[in-house]
Amino acid sequence: MNRGKKLDIFIGADIDDGWAEVQSPRKTTISNEILEPQKHFLVFKKEKRRGKTVTIVGEFCLKAESSEEILKSLKKRLGCGGTFKDGWMEFQGELKDKLRVLLVESNFRFKHGH
Repeated sequence: MNRGKKLDIFIGADIDDGWAEVQSPRKTTISNEILEPQKHFLVFKKEKRRGKTVTIVGEFCLKAESSEEILKSLKKRLGCGGTFKDGWMEFQGELKDKLRVLLVESNFRFKHGH
């Protein structure tokens, strides 16, 4: 059962050939500043991951305990899954309209047009 030549993963450029290893910086910076809900200006993002829609809202500048508490209550009220990563809350599904109402009730504000 020979299916052809095996692929040699060491074909091509070597680090010793003058190529530099890329050290890309983090996409977002985590702020150490903690803001109250009225001082937040949140934005929405929508991504497709493995064919599914993910609604992302942030950037939150809260303590870890309070952000997890808010996330837990939002997930329960929306009936969906979600996570908190790098100051952004990610929810499974397209929930922008429902999420906006719940966050406004919690005194969060949004940037114009979001």
